[in-house]
Amino acid sequence: MSKAAAEDVGSATAESVKSFVSGGFGGVCAVLVGACSDGRDAEAVLIVWPGHPFDLTKTRLQTAAPGAYTGALDVVKKTVAKDGITGMYRGMVPPLLGVTPIFAVSFWAYDMSKLLIFALTPKRTSESLSVPELATAGFLSAIPSTLVTAPVERAKVLLQVQGQGGSEHKYKGVVDVIKHLYKEGGIRSIYRGSVATVARDGPGSAAYFAAYEVTKKALTPAGSSPSELNLGAVIFAGGMAGVAMWSLAIPPDVIKSRIQSAPSGTYFGFMDCARKTIAADGVGALWKGFGPAMARAFPANAATFLGVEVARKFLDSAF
Repeated sequence: MSKAAAEDVGSATAESVKSFVSGGFGGVCAVLVGACSDGRDAEAVLIVWPGHPFDLTKTRLQTAAPGAYTGALDVVKKTVAKDGITGMYRGMVPPLLGVTPIFAVSFWAYDMSKLLIFALTPKRTSESLSVPELATAGFLSAIPSTLVTAPVERAKVLLQVQGQGGSEHKYKGVVDVIKHLYKEGGIRSIYRGSVATVARDGPGSAAYFAAYEVTKKALTPAGSSPSELNLGAVIFAGGMAGVAMWSLAIPPDVIKSRIQSAPSGTYFGFMDCARKTIAADGVGALWKGFGPAMARAFPANAATFLGVEVARKFLDSAF
């Protein structure tokens, strides 16, 4: 291998590592919003992002029997009445453990997909990707990230819905969930809902990354580069990316939640679940949980992209 070729390989490897690390840091920022000082001992206390109750509310709306709840506020009221405020945080451990690798893989795969598109279009006239190409890269990023996302979502959903509608509290925690699932059906059971996860995250990630890039470009003054945008613009673009994603992702998310929470044999795949859901509850059932999802979409993803951009600038300057 020539010296030039070796340098190219080294540069590509460094860029992929930066994408992975900055994506992981963005995931952390989606969960942790900062620190507060205790007036008595001045110790910093990390505050868990208050978005999980919205996610639990969304999941319970999506999986409950018809008529169980009148809306999002009714979910909160009944959950708190039965389990206390801690009931709103059921299933929080899986996303806390999984958020860093999920976002790390997602942002790494997005950057690698953009490089792949450039490699497949050597005669291109533009040095920047078009919106459809950005969306394609976003869609492709969802495929490897599903390897992490699907089992995390499976465990989270099962923990979130247990006790709902008088059902038994079957699991003691995330480790207990994984043990039960593996005993029940091996790896296949742990990864149940993977097709639905790709159906949600493929189009969702396409909208997610494309919306972020388009919004950044729209906010960039003439003669400047999107990389020079201030943090406020990055926060706004990240929030809009989250809104764009969840505008598309709710119907497949409903199907995913139902497949992952139902007893074995209830559904025979994505289309079977969709057909049975519509037959039983109408087309409107595919949009259950839209309100709670949108309520957390902007702030959570604003924090994510802020973390990614800050981490990437630091890595670029340090290495």
